[in-house]
Amino acid sequence: MSEASPHQPSPHQLLHPSHWKAASGYANGFAASGRQVFIGGQIGWNAQQVFETRDLVEQIRQTLDNIVTILAEADGRPEHLVRLTWYVKDKHEYLRRLREVGGAYRSVLGKHFPAMTMVQVADLVEDDAQVEIEATAVIPD
Repeated sequence: MSEASPHQPSPHQLLHPSHWKAASGYANGFAASGRQVFIGGQIGWNAQQVFETRDLVEQIRQTLDNIVTILAEADGRPEHLVRLTWYVKDKHEYLRRLREVGGAYRSVLGKHFPAMTMVQVADLVEDDAQVEIEATAVIPD
């Protein structure tokens, strides 16, 4: 995880129509300007490409840590994330463990919730992977 606090407010403009119900744990949209960073799908293995667990929540935590580590290479921080696309193998386990997922998420990214999409997939390329997440960030000028 980067040294910067993941609890800083986002430098981007949240896009949410005032007459819409509040989004919980995600944003409907962001407007941002700056340097764009695109992070390919990350999975829940460590820096040596070894899975330390098959547990969904722990893989989510590791996957988000991997995203933050790559983002730091561009001098970015978690609050610069504007979009996450999640691919999960088992949406029912994800929903059943949503509180734990939220805890893992906040432990890495704080209370910053970019625009998100989640899709259940039949499988991922790495057999032991339970989740894959792509990320887009915009680092302000």
